[in-house]
Amino acid sequence: MTQYASFVGFARTILIILLIYYGVKILTRIFAPYLMRYISKKAEKRFGQQFGNYQNQEQPKQKEGEISIDKMPDENKSSNKGVGEYVDYEEID
Repeated sequence: MTQYASFVGFARTILIILLIYYGVKILTRIFAPYLMRYISKKAEKRFGQQFGNYQNQEQPKQKEGEISIDKMPDENKSSNKGVGEYVDYEEID
């Protein structure tokens, strides 16, 4: 025996789907700022812990105004003079 869906049941199902859709949409607009604030605080805390670990590493203390160079430039590097020459130009209107 086959059963057919009635129009009232079909309309009721569509109405329930629409109510759920719009209800979720409204609730998302209400609770999204709180959710985003919670996520950003968690991320800030995580990044703060990582920065704190980096900051706690020993770094040499220097007097104010003192300059230190961590890496010396390579003296073996030389510019290639045979690449070309600079040509000055003027724009013509």
